[in-house]
This record gives sequence, C-alpha cells and structure tokens, in this order.
Amino acid sequence: MLLHELALQGRTNIYSSMAAGIVNKLLEVRKDIIKESLGDFQNVEHRLEFVTRVHGIEFINDSKATNANSAWYALESMTKPVIWIVGGKDNLCDYDSLLPLVKQKVKAIVCLGLESSRIHEAFSGIVSEIVDSENAEEAVKLAYNLGRNGDVVLLSPASASFEMFDNYEDRGHKFKEAVREL
Repeated sequence: MLLHELALQGRTNIYSSMAAGIVNKLLEVRKDIIKESLGDFQNVEHRLEFVTRVHGIEFINDSKATNANSAWYALESMTKPVIWIVGGKDNLCDYDSLLPLVKQKVKAIVCLGLESSRIHEAFSGIVSEIVDSENAEEAVKLAYNLGRNGDVVLLSPASASFEMFDNYEDRGHKFKEAVREL
C-alpha cells in the first residue's frame, strides 16, 4: 500500500497506520482487509477531522489541539499552504516550538479569541497576514477570504477554549457550523 492511499495523513498518523498494519499482519489478517481498513479509516471528531472543501479550500477541525505539541503535529501533517486558526484562552503556549513549521507551511494566521497579542508577537515577521477574530463564524469567514484553491484552513488552536466556548467539542462544532454556512 502506498502512503498516499492511507486515510490518515501526517507523520504520526502514518506511523500509527504502519504499526496497525504490522499487528494485523502478525494476527494473520488478510492483506486486502488491512489495506481497505487503512484506506477508509474515519478519524475521531475534532482531531484533524476533514470537514469539507469549499471552492477548492479544505477545512480541517483540530479543535482538540489545546497545546503547542498537538498543534505541532497538526501543522506537521499539512502538505498544502495553511491558513491557521489559532488562539483561545492563553495558557502561555510555547509558540517558539512552532516557528519552523509556521515559517514553512503557514501563509496566514487568524487569531481566535481575546488574547491574540502573544500570537502577533510570536509570528509577526514570519507570517505576513495575521488578523484577529472575535468568534468562530468570523474566524472561518476571514480564513476563507484569505484562502485560495489548493489551500487548507486548519483550526488547531494550541490553546484552551474556555473564554469563548464550553470546551473543545463546542469550539469544534461551532467551527464546523460556520464552515457549512459559507
């Protein structure tokens, strides 16, 4: 099976898929069953969840990414130019760990939440377009307007959701609702 045929992309997901394939092979599961399973596996909601594509722009819900490490894996898995929706309740996120990936993959940032000054400080000079939004609907509209065919809008906030949402699930649901209203 070729890597691009896996349902879950990104280095960490590819490693997990390979491990699952090896275990299944050891359990003598047929190759065609393994290939089918790895090719159409559905990810868990709010974890690099493909929402939809609008005018060639993909929308990915990774609302579960409530820290820099989680956002790192999300950004690392992106293969297209990214409009990154980031922010929330500032938990003193270590944005420095994200700098190389942001420099390489992010074309624009949409700050979600009231505490966006640290995001501006961390990424100004690296990303030319950084805008602020007050809610999920505005963030999605801004990201969509910044995007072009072939881009991906990634909600991977690297922060808690408590200032605007009940929890990460609520944030993810509001993101998906806003995307569907485009």
